[in-house]
Amino acid sequence: MGKQIDDYYVNKALQLYLEGLTYREIERILGVSHVSVMNWVRKYNIKRPYNSKYHPTYKILNRDELQKYFQDADNITGAGVLVTELGDKFMLIKWERFRE
Repeated sequence: MGKQIDDYYVNKALQLYLEGLTYREIERILGVSHVSVMNWVRKYNIKRPYNSKYHPTYKILNRDELQKYFQDADNITGAGVLVTELGDKFMLIKWERFRE
């Protein structure tokens, strides 16, 4: 049996999966195997809502960069934004409508 992974990483991985990130992207961000993430998605029967009108983009920012990002209104107009703590940094996930 593999090593036990802290619930913090399981929760973060599932959250990022629901936000639209791929297994490999989650692996790169959290440093947890994409196979583990896939297994957690199956184990907890996580279903991502299908919506092709939006697509997520993400950035990893420190506190100062995050503050500067939010000071520019163009960065947050016309999009949904979620910020989650990620160790000593923050992940900002933004959804924008696909242009038609």
